[in-house]
Parts: sequence; structure tokens; C-alpha cells
Amino acid sequence: MGGGGAEEGNNLEFTPTWVVAVVCSVIVAVSFAAERFIHYGGIFLKKKNQKPLFEALQKIKEELMLLGFISLLLTVTQNGIVKICVPVSWTHHMLPCSFDLKEKEESTKTTSHFQTFFSSSNISGIARRLLEESKSESENHEPSTVTKLGHCAAKGKVPLLSVEALHHLHIFIFVLAIVHVAFCVLTVVIGGLQIRQWKHWEDSIVKENYETQPVLEPTVTHVQEHAFIQNRFTGFGKDSAVLGWVKSFFKQFYGSVTKLDYVTLRLGFIMTHCRGNPKFNFHKYMIRALEDDFKKVVGISWYLWIFVVIFLLLNINGWHTYFWIAFIPVILLLAVGTKLEHVIIQLAHEVAEKHSAIEGELVVQPRDDHFWFKRPHIVLFLIHFILFQNAFEIAFFFWIWVTYGFDSCIMGKVRYIVPRLVIGVFIQILCSYSTLPLYAIVTQMGTHFKKAIFDDQVQARLVGWAQKAKKKGLRGDNNGQGSSHAGAGIQLGPMFRRASATEDNVVVPRNDGSE
Repeated sequence: MGGGGAEEGNNLEFTPTWVVAVVCSVIVAVSFAAERFIHYGGIFLKKKNQKPLFEALQKIKEELMLLGFISLLLTVTQNGIVKICVPVSWTHHMLPCSFDLKEKEESTKTTSHFQTFFSSSNISGIARRLLEESKSESENHEPSTVTKLGHCAAKGKVPLLSVEALHHLHIFIFVLAIVHVAFCVLTVVIGGLQIRQWKHWEDSIVKENYETQPVLEPTVTHVQEHAFIQNRFTGFGKDSAVLGWVKSFFKQFYGSVTKLDYVTLRLGFIMTHCRGNPKFNFHKYMIRALEDDFKKVVGISWYLWIFVVIFLLLNINGWHTYFWIAFIPVILLLAVGTKLEHVIIQLAHEVAEKHSAIEGELVVQPRDDHFWFKRPHIVLFLIHFILFQNAFEIAFFFWIWVTYGFDSCIMGKVRYIVPRLVIGVFIQILCSYSTLPLYAIVTQMGTHFKKAIFDDQVQARLVGWAQKAKKKGLRGDNNGQGSSHAGAGIQLGPMFRRASATEDNVVVPRNDGSE
């Protein structure tokens, strides 16, 4: 393409067919390989009977499809967006970088260019080539380079968003989604390994308490002498409440869950929700519940996209927004870890304040009252936001680094960059090794259990039974004879969502404590 210099290279009309074929082949091959990898990954998870992880993989595919749609939308609307013209004055406000810095950089580049130009020995050759290009354009009745203005420049305006800016935004959205999914997988994998180390605790409890099942006389336990109470109980009065929060804050950094905590919380769960099945495999149930929650965390919900838009709006030169928002996830993470540790302390306080001695084992009472707004699932929402926020920080840093360079004005000074990276690494480590394992066990201390307490076959049978009972109930209502069946069908749905803590309403499948 002669003249203008706006774009380098030819359009598709004058591109060799072998180039088009090679590029298309590479793109299709990479895309097909990625699709097959996800497909066979799903088959593998199905064979291993990992339904929650398979559903999480399906969630990732949904996110990829959403990204594909965003990519298609940006590509299709690109020409229309760059033709939206706005006054130049509109683009002088709320900038990530100041115009003074841009003018300084352009001045430096221009000076360097002219120094190179006038120091070369072939000035006459360059001048002769320029004259030939001008003559050729005149003969072909083409407009000169000076008169070749863009759509908006001809009107004395500027594009709302340039093609280059659209391309960079396109890349950023993909980088953000990929980093978020990668961080979620990394967190759950590391946290899952930490939780799976508790399996030997489960096995030792089963071996000690339920293999021989000796007949012993009931023993009296002095509450204040119990090891769990001694480790978690901080005394009575207002001072003990403050001390409990301080202890909870520091406890999340070392030994967040001990074997004594596991044994006590496990016993409290079993005695509350499945007293008729003392061999219930609490560890296996906890893993299934965590896998169920993982599929919710791996996605990017609409409110998270709203956060991205708000950040892009407030990323103004001099505000250092990217630096200050780095403190949001670390503050939330510390608050969540402190709260989860404090729930264990509250369980200990509840027993210690009510009893001085008890007959048999010390049993804590799981209740929703110990959680924020009596809603344990708020903790999962906060962890979701924390992981996304941290992924956003890291993705934004690497995107700026690769796209504009480490010295970019958006990147900021080193004193703002280093703390952000340190905070990001700290969040990832603490969430993986402490907060996620805490979440996995402490959120089971609510009033209601999760549907993961049933295995997949039992869940499927119960849901099928509920649907059939509901249909029979509806038919019976039409005949005036099916009220009892309708009641049975209606009650099962809430049982999965908010099952009663009363053991009489729970049917828990028995197992031998093994995986």
C-alpha cells in the first residue's frame, strides 16, 4: 500500500493465499486443541466420579464462551466505535496519564528522529524518493499524505476510542479471565492438598472410637479441663471478648486448624445432623462440599465485571487507584480469617459458659448465629471477591508491563509497584494454606447441612422421588385426594437447601468411614 503510512502491509485482497492458509490453520489447530483438552478433561472427571469438578469445568467453558462473545462483539463493532467522534476537549479529563508527559515523550522521539535524519549521508536519496512518491500520487490522482485525514480528524474531532486502544482492552479482558481461573484453580488445589492431609485424622478417629466399640461406663468431663476449651476459651467478661478477637486474628497465621479442632467440630456436626450414623465420613463430606463451592468461585459474576468497570473509571492520573485497591482484598481476607477462627472460639465459649461438667464427650452446637447476618454463605461470596480482586491486580500489572512497558506512567513508581506484588503473593498464600481450609470446616458449623452430605446416587434418587411425588400430588389435588403426596414433594426441595438440624428429619447414607 503506497502512501499514508497509516497501516503496514496489504489487506486481504493482496495477501498471498499461502499466508492466509497458514495463519488460519494455526488458529484453528490451537483452538481445536484447547477444546479437545477441555472435552477429555471432562470425560476424565466423569470417569473418576468427580461431578462437582466436572461442573466447575463446565463453568470454565461458559466463561470462555462469554469471552468469545465479547471478542466477537468488539471485533464487529470496532469500525463503528472508532467512527464515533467527540470534541478534543472531552479527552482531556480523567486520563490515566497526563498530557504533559505524553508531549514530553513525543518531543524526545521527534528530536531523536530529526537527529538521525539529518546525520545520515543519503539525504539526497531520501529527498529524491519523496519527490517520486509525490509525483506518482499526482499522476494517479491520489490525495497527498497531508490531506489523508481520518474520519474524525476531518471534522476536527477525535475518535471515542482508537483501534489500538480497543485492541489493548480486548487483550486485557482475556488476560483477566485467564488469570482469575488460574488463581482459583491454584488456590483450590493447594487448599485441597492441605485439607486432604486431615484424612489421617479422620482415619485415626474411626480406628480409635468405632472399630472395637468397647462398652464403657459413661465418663464425666470437666469442661474447663478439656483441651479444646483450654486452647480456645478466653474467659468471661468484655476483656475476654476483645482477647478472643485478637487471638482469632493471629491464629489464622499459624496452625489455623489443629487435630483437636477437627475432632471437636466433627463430633459436633455428627451429633447435630446425623446422630444415627456415628461412622459418618466427615472428611469426605467436607471435600465434596468444597468441590461444590468451587464451581461458584471459578466464574466471573456480573457484579465482578461492575467492579472492573468502576476501577477503569477511577484509574486517573495521580490518584494511584491501582495501589489503594490492592488493600481491599487483603483487609477482607484478614477479616474473613479472623471471623472463621472466632466462630470456633464462640463454639468453645458457648459450652464453657453453660456447663461446668458434662457426661460423655464434649459436643459443640453448630448454629448460624455465629456467622455474619446468620448467613454462612456470605463467607463464600467474600472469598470469591477476594480471589477475583487479587487476580485483577496481578493481571492488570502484567498487562501494563507487556503492553506499555515497565516504565509506563500507568504502572507508576516502584514504591507503588512492589507493595502491590507483595500483597498479591501474600493473599494467594494465606488464602490457600489458611483461609480456604478454615472455610471448608468452619462453614459446616451452621444450623443446616449442605446437600453434599448425600452422595450423587442418593441425591439423584431423592430428586427423582420428589418430582414424582409432586406430580402425583398435583394430580391428586385435581381429584381432591392427593394432599399428603403434595406435602411430601414440597418438603424435599427445602431439605436440600436448608435441611433441618433435627436428626429425625435426616436420612444420611451409612458408610464404613473409608473413601
